[in-house]
Amino acid sequence: MPVDPHLLRTFVTVVAEGSFSAAADRLGYTQPAVSQQIAALEADLGVPLLTRRPVRPTRAGERLLEHAGPLLLRLRAARADVARLSAQPRTLTVAAGPLALTADTAAALAGVTTLRIAGAAAAVALVASGEADLALADGPAAPSDPLNLPDAGPLTTVGVREEELVVVLPEGHPLAGRAGLRLDDLADALWVDAPEVMPLDRLRAVGRLDGLRPGIRYEGHDPAVAARLAAAGHGLTLLPASAAAGGVRVPLVAPRIVHRVELVHAALPPGPAAEVVRALTS
Repeated sequence: MPVDPHLLRTFVTVVAEGSFSAAADRLGYTQPAVSQQIAALEADLGVPLLTRRPVRPTRAGERLLEHAGPLLLRLRAARADVARLSAQPRTLTVAAGPLALTADTAAALAGVTTLRIAGAAAAVALVASGEADLALADGPAAPSDPLNLPDAGPLTTVGVREEELVVVLPEGHPLAGRAGLRLDDLADALWVDAPEVMPLDRLRAVGRLDGLRPGIRYEGHDPAVAARLAAAGHGLTLLPASAAAGGVRVPLVAPRIVHRVELVHAALPPGPAAEVVRALTS
């Protein structure tokens, strides 16, 4: 029997909130109703999914979580894709990463009424679920390699731009006078942990190395703040050359990693969204 998506959504919410009562408030259910839904899901799968005190996923629950996000996203994407067939003209929303908004991409957003700043995976999810019309997803990648984006159904992805990356260092840093730097030489250094700007886990994956120890954590979206933190000695950061204001900027020479921006969208009728796509890809 297929897993009930309503029960799956409740399970994901309980894990995210770490509490049955908080999940009930978020979902608009009573706490007993949430408990009954989790019990029904566990009975259906034949394994316990959560410990109760504290509320945490079991090993089976962790495995289910790996499937739950993509499954729920695909269901939202299917609903949104069908709804687009009869959608009336409306406002135009773009989701974009903070580093995706260069002068060129910003100039192409004529007709856009709302801009939402979001990381790459979140931006794609907003398009898939119909909450945004277009996404400008961005992140580090090997030259000409696509970004590692979530599978969110029948979406079109087009590369928009690639830019060289530089390491931002404070004045007087021992490596500030180098002509170029290798990422593996910096693996033991402290780095600005800015998951909404340049995620360290993605850098580790693309660079195929461990290390990159997190220093100060910055939870905002402004790359200029990440650069200022690096310039002040709170950790190194890696940014596109055009966004790295402040500090000493030294090109990254190995491995070959660029900052890549991709445009993601569903099927578009003629209109403002299609015009923005043309402007971004021409």
